[in-house]
Amino acid sequence: MKRIVIFASGSGTNAENLIKFFHNREQASVIQVLTNNPYAKVLERAKNLNVSALSFNRIAFTKTNDVLNILKASKPDLIVLAGFLWKFPEHILQHFPNKVINIHPALLPKYGGKGMYGMHVHNAVVDNNEPETGITIHYVNEHYDEGAIIFQAKCKVDIEDSADDVAAKIHTLEMEHFPKVVYKLLGTEALEVPSSK
Repeated sequence: MKRIVIFASGSGTNAENLIKFFHNREQASVIQVLTNNPYAKVLERAKNLNVSALSFNRIAFTKTNDVLNILKASKPDLIVLAGFLWKFPEHILQHFPNKVINIHPALLPKYGGKGMYGMHVHNAVVDNNEPETGITIHYVNEHYDEGAIIFQAKCKVDIEDSADDVAAKIHTLEMEHFPKVVYKLLGTEALEVPSSK
């Protein structure tokens, strides 16, 4: 069975969706959730779904091997960033080459980079009168949102849409596509991709 570790910083709706999608599947499962925010709701979501969840601080993540050692012990086949806001350190990326992916709430390379996350992205999309937006799933490298693109899905931005409206459309795309892309990346593409419903 393939092993997935999720990093998240906030509410954890994407993490919860992934955990539920892979629950009771023979091909893969989410074995751990890690967060940089000890108050993140994702910790509660993971606990409620019987998934191990831990929080860590910046020193453990960037200055020592504490988080790296946790990952080494977990032996993940894929590390999934689902609303994780810190830049991933090079020493972890080097240990898990091409095994760390991220989901971004825009069509990269547009609206990427430091500080571009969540409502900051959606406000910028609306302010610039973009006709469309979407999600990008990409590999993680040492720069914010610059890793190779794996998958994109688009949605229309209507002239009357608020940033909240755009956020709702992006959330729908994330819920639909993220688990299926993770499923395919784990080498299960020969199998029929099950519905995420």
